[in-house]
Amino acid sequence: MKKLFSVLFISVIFVCLTANYAGTTVYAEKSLSAPKAEFLMDYHSGTVLAARNENARFPIASMCKIMTLLIVFEEADAGRISFNETLSVSEKAAGMGGSQAFLEANAEYIVSDLIKSIVVASANDACMVFAEKISGSESEFVEKMNAKARELGMNNTLFSNCTGLPKPTQYSSAKDVAKMFAELIKHEKYFEFSKIWTDELNHPKGRVTELTNTNKLVRFYAGCDGGKTGYTSEAGHCLTATAIRGGMRLIAVIICAPDSKTRFREASDMFNYGFANFVNKMIIDSSVPLKVKAEVSGGKEKTVELSAEKDHYSFAKKNDDGNFRIDFEPSGEIKAPVKRGDAVGELIVYKDNIETARVKCLAYKDVDRKP
Repeated sequence: MKKLFSVLFISVIFVCLTANYAGTTVYAEKSLSAPKAEFLMDYHSGTVLAARNENARFPIASMCKIMTLLIVFEEADAGRISFNETLSVSEKAAGMGGSQAFLEANAEYIVSDLIKSIVVASANDACMVFAEKISGSESEFVEKMNAKARELGMNNTLFSNCTGLPKPTQYSSAKDVAKMFAELIKHEKYFEFSKIWTDELNHPKGRVTELTNTNKLVRFYAGCDGGKTGYTSEAGHCLTATAIRGGMRLIAVIICAPDSKTRFREASDMFNYGFANFVNKMIIDSSVPLKVKAEVSGGKEKTVELSAEKDHYSFAKKNDDGNFRIDFEPSGEIKAPVKRGDAVGELIVYKDNIETARVKCLAYKDVDRKP
């Protein structure tokens, strides 16, 4: 097919720094007091930077709530839940043990406050409210959680409840947790809650519950803006966290650390390694039109501006220099009328003359048919 344009990106050379991790495998001589599993990945490309026992099955405690939150945000996207509506708290939800927001039975709470109590304070009672609202019961909601896990290819995961409270048949892996967390943070509104360090939950009867983020890295690690902790005696101290610097977002997962300080230290060390040794360069910015236009037949205008369906990044070691080229390949003759967002072809990304990705190309503006 006809290629309408080609753009060459000049490579950038960086110096690679030393690190505590080697390649995609954490050093084998980890002490016996180290976490049972660790995983570090780049969010945009999915590249694995460090891993140890990443596919092994372990209980993950409250990190199960990542899936609960993912389903809540998807329900909101579908219009079945509004962030401003109120939900009633059942006796069962109010009576949940473990970490909670101490919700009042038969009281009404705003959805956004319930989400905040889960993200910030890991509230089991708020999780149950959503399970009953979305599916009618926790057991039905758990089926939805497991269906989503299968959809995401989480082959080493089985959920038995919506909270992560101990249950023998419940487990996941570090790699699977990273997958579901990566899916959760596609919802930008999540970060409105995950960045909160301290806040309050006001109850209908006048009580106030102080909320403090269980993820201490939000306050103490530069660039960390989200995550989920977990702890039970069987799961140990767990953590999923994300941090962003210079346009590169990393996700770290720690399972069964011996204590809370270790999980935060290990995650910080992995982040330090990733940011010191790798770079994520935006190759295609979907928010702006491309520099060239495509021809349109039968339109009031002879050409239409183009844009990418999504951003595209190239992830590499900092000392890896490479030349990038982007070609546009139309799907066929473009005939008016054309609506903004119509698919018109593909952008083909080449690194060092080797094809690395294809991104759908869209019309950036409307073009009406010629009278």
